[in-house]
Amino acid sequence: MGAWRIGKIGVLTRRAAAIETLGSATVLCTDKTGTLTENRMWLAELWLPTGETLKLGAGVAVPESYHLLIETAALASAAVPTDPMDIALHGARAERPDIALPAGAPVHVYALRPELLAMSNVWADGDTLATSAKGAPEAIAALCHLTGDALAAMTAAVEAMAVRGVRVLAVATATPLDRDWAETQDDYAYTLTGLVGLADPIRASVPAAVAECRSAGIRVVMITGDYAATARSIATQAGIDDGDVLTGDDLAELDDAALTARLKSVTVFARIMPEQKLRIVQAFKAAGEVVAMTGDGVNDAPSLKAAHIGIAMGKRGTDVAREAAAIVLLDDDLGSIVQSVRLGRRIYDNIRKAMAFIFAVHVPIAGLALLPLFFGMPLLFGPIHIALLEMVIDPVCALVFEAERDEADIMARPPRDPAEPLFAVPMIVWSVFQGGLAFAMLASVFFVETWSGMPEAELRALIFFALISEIVALILVNRSFSAALGEALVRHNAALRYVGVAITGVTGVILFLPQAQALLKFGSIAWTDMALALVLGVVLLVLLEGCKPLVRRLLARGARASQPGSVTAA
Repeated sequence: MGAWRIGKIGVLTRRAAAIETLGSATVLCTDKTGTLTENRMWLAELWLPTGETLKLGAGVAVPESYHLLIETAALASAAVPTDPMDIALHGARAERPDIALPAGAPVHVYALRPELLAMSNVWADGDTLATSAKGAPEAIAALCHLTGDALAAMTAAVEAMAVRGVRVLAVATATPLDRDWAETQDDYAYTLTGLVGLADPIRASVPAAVAECRSAGIRVVMITGDYAATARSIATQAGIDDGDVLTGDDLAELDDAALTARLKSVTVFARIMPEQKLRIVQAFKAAGEVVAMTGDGVNDAPSLKAAHIGIAMGKRGTDVAREAAAIVLLDDDLGSIVQSVRLGRRIYDNIRKAMAFIFAVHVPIAGLALLPLFFGMPLLFGPIHIALLEMVIDPVCALVFEAERDEADIMARPPRDPAEPLFAVPMIVWSVFQGGLAFAMLASVFFVETWSGMPEAELRALIFFALISEIVALILVNRSFSAALGEALVRHNAALRYVGVAITGVTGVILFLPQAQALLKFGSIAWTDMALALVLGVVLLVLLEGCKPLVRRLLARGARASQPGSVTAA
């Protein structure tokens, strides 16, 4: 049912247990592009080595001096663009018909490499060859052998763009001497053409989602391949602004122990290579965190597999990433992850509620089955009575508690400790107390009515209906952890309404159908006795709801002493 509910919000679950685990996540490692941002880029800024800059926008004319930069950036992109950056650069070129591109495909391609974050396309116009390159500014600066003032000017321009959250790429050109292609891009003499700044707006839902994670005790960490200043700017816009930035180069210099120590203060990882994500996940796990990790590429598969909860992107994710992940986001949106966390906590809460009810409800049933034996009296309940009671209890556990809504504080409490046992001692004690109080009330009525001479068949009917009334009271008590009587009565739950109608209908059949009474060995019951049965349920409900504040304080005190974070779920 949880997998079905989470599917309705655009999240596919490959392993259902991951939903529950997600509810206990303490760290969420998310990438930037497409998860925090819309992955809908456009060309926003241009910079030339002469120092000229241009911010693009509606109605802004692009001087001819910038045409070569736009043309080169498009030539350095994939001929058939699929990446949002390439699409944006080709789109910027297409908006200016006077900037023409050669037909066909490049005659040679140098792909992006981990050791050099730049790519180049070699184009041929007859016998004339030209190479266009784009990539990380520091990589292109190395290809162009920039030093001194030229390097300082480009670095300053990159910083100015990056602090505004713009993704910056450097663009360069080179001229191969012949078709005897060099082994790497480093063997060509590149000339810097300029910088292009690509804007990718943050998703409108992200700041609220990050804030909700923080209130839920979940630390959000951004991992991106972007420039550090760009990453910091986007993180600030998203609300991830209370930690340090660690770059991939700095991370490579740290051993595992030092990295684990640094994690306490780092919230943004910039210029990270895919293989470094695995180290980050392992370091968080070594620090005792429950890690949820997002990814989309083939190289992300090891980190998705290593995380407690791997989350793959449905729109831009590869098949390998989706196979390695436990959860797939159809819309690639961080907000969906937060909703999944909420649902994971709700599922665990509802399991605890159902378990508490099961422990509580069987105390009076067992007690009433054994009580006559100890005093040498005729049995109250036979197999058919127990079967009828289980026909109430089983649908309640399977349907009613599963459909219970979120607790009011579900995203305002720390994640639960994954080592916390499902059958915690405080929960069992509270449940047995509920059942024990119900049994004490029913036993008191049993003895009083027995001593007053009530016939056995009528007494059986009275205790049976009183037990049904108290079972309903136990359902209402365990619907919520809060101490609110009104909440227990009016809290929306369609399944409970259906079960309530079924209980009322069966009760009516037994009351008005003599054959049913004969089958159950019930005598006719007076309306005053039926009223007593209803009053017993109401009194039990009021007493237990009144005990909740004291119980919550006791459980909170015990939780602080042993397992912080499990107070409200106990």
